[in-house]
Amino acid sequence: MADVSLRTYVFLDALQPQLAAFIGTTARGFLPVAGDASMFIETAPGLVINRITDVALKATAATPAIMVVERAFGLLEIHHRDQGQVLAAGQAVLRFLDLDEHDRVQPRVVSDQVIRAVEPYHAQVINKMRYGDQLIAGESLFILESEPAGYIAFVANEALKAARVKLIDASLFGAYGRLYLSGPEADIDAARAAAIRALGTIKGRPESSPTAR
Repeated sequence: MADVSLRTYVFLDALQPQLAAFIGTTARGFLPVAGDASMFIETAPGLVINRITDVALKATAATPAIMVVERAFGLLEIHHRDQGQVLAAGQAVLRFLDLDEHDRVQPRVVSDQVIRAVEPYHAQVINKMRYGDQLIAGESLFILESEPAGYIAFVANEALKAARVKLIDASLFGAYGRLYLSGPEADIDAARAAAIRALGTIKGRPESSPTAR
């Protein structure tokens, strides 16, 4: 489909319990459970997400938890217990758009930081705006910002596989994605390494490349 940019296209083989619970807290669709396979697809412009959702649901038994339609960007999350159903839904979307997986935008780290031994009042301010677990004073806090936003889900899932940390918050759509994880210092360092490594495994086109064939 001409003039559509595939910003995010990423497969999650098994949703980790905290990420599945976070999606259940924030999403309005058919909620996944831990262990479900999942896929995040982000487009520009946003309105095409409605067509993509229609294609994916008619082609497979996958169900959507997240469908966000903004003027600039749109985001779809689909999931199913059977990985094959999720992968088939993704392929159906790619065929509809006349695109390949590698036509997606290659993500980049916009910023990342680790704050060690978080102060009590800092923790309280973050807790007022978070949708995940609670940040406790004295823990270390890892914050990652990426572009495009949709890849944050994949990064969070891989970090949660690698370390015993808490998912404090995640912004999965918009101009930039953001991830907040907390825990003991050593675990946060391991989670950060896994997150940066995971983002580096996603290959695609530079943001400035043409979006249509």
